[in-house]
Order: sequence, then structure tokens, then C-alpha cells
Amino acid sequence: MLQIKCFCFNAFQENTYVLYNAKKEAIIIDPGCYFSAEKVQLKNWISEQGLTPTLFLNTHCHLDHVFGNNFISETYQLPVHIHANEQMVLDRLPEAAAKWGVPTEAYTGSIKYLEQDELIPFGEDTFKVLVTPGHSPGSVCFYHEKQDFMIGGDLIFLDGVGRTDLPGSNPLDLIKSIREQILPLPETLTIYSGHGPETTLGREKRNNPYIQHILNN
Repeated sequence: MLQIKCFCFNAFQENTYVLYNAKKEAIIIDPGCYFSAEKVQLKNWISEQGLTPTLFLNTHCHLDHVFGNNFISETYQLPVHIHANEQMVLDRLPEAAAKWGVPTEAYTGSIKYLEQDELIPFGEDTFKVLVTPGHSPGSVCFYHEKQDFMIGGDLIFLDGVGRTDLPGSNPLDLIKSIREQILPLPETLTIYSGHGPETTLGREKRNNPYIQHILNN
């Protein structure tokens, strides 16, 4: 059974996830560690738990989710996995970071591209890639059917959804992604979001006004 550790990093209060199994293998998803102290915190925790990171994933490449990409790639010698449509977002990282007043260098590590319905093996576990554009052009969710959870990035939050007023975002794509990729999943599904607390799909169907709008239209 996979264990999930969440760190809240940077001024945008982004959720960085470390998932690990009984063999002490670990996945790092969306490393938002910007400050040196955050990088030290993440690295020390991984070391203290005796974990070996073997997989590095981004749900999408907005700056708050990739501040630590170079740090993770260099520290653990891992390529980042993204959807090809996120390459343009990743390439704009220094420009976007400058606009927000948080200087950041371009990502220089290796990249592997993900595709819809791709199965990502991790020890005895498997994640299914769900391509969910809208908040960004190549956003993805990582769905673990056996444990009934997904790492959902900025697609769905507790009582909210990802904003669609950023470059490359599209509200119609967001609606389509949620309707086609997420709503058919079990209501018991736990959603680990890119910001804020985890929630369940059933809870959001009952309480989230954005999800209710999609359900009713």
C-alpha cells in the first residue's frame, strides 16, 4: 500500500507530494520547493525515511509546481515526466517567474512525455495517466485505481476548480476534462489537489458549485 506525504511549499502554498511503497521506493510529484530551506526540508525528510526516489512527475508546469524541478532532477538523477503540451509552459518558466517576482532558472534536466491512458508502473503499483487540459494545456492527473485516489494537480479543489485566466488555459477544455475524465470515476475517489486539503469526488459532486454546474449542463 502506498503512503502519501504532502508538503506545502512556496508563497503560492503549493502541495508537493512524495508517494512511497514498502520497498522504500518513492515518487516525487510537483516539487514546489523554492527556498533553500524548503529544498533541505524535502531532501532531509526523504533521507530520514530511507527512501530512494525512482520516479519524478509533474501534473502541469505552472511555476509554483516546478520551482524544484532542477533540484529534484539533479539530486536524484531523474527525468521529469510531463505531457508534451506542457513543454511550452515549462519553457516560459523564467519569463513567468519574473512577472511574479520570483526569479527562477529554466529547467535543464531530461524530459519524458506522457500520453492519455498511459500506465506508469511503480513497483507493484500502477498509475493511469488522465490528460485533463483546461487549467493549463497539458495538465494530467495520476489515477491509482486500486487505492482509489488520484494526484490531480490544479484540476479540482475543495469547493473549486483550477483557474482558466492564465496563458494556455481554456474553460471549455476544463469542463470537458472534468466531465469526461473525472466524473465517471467512483464517488469514493480521494482527490489530492495541488493546493489545499484533499477531498473526495462524491463530496465535490454534492458541494462544489462548479462541479454541480457541469453535472447539470
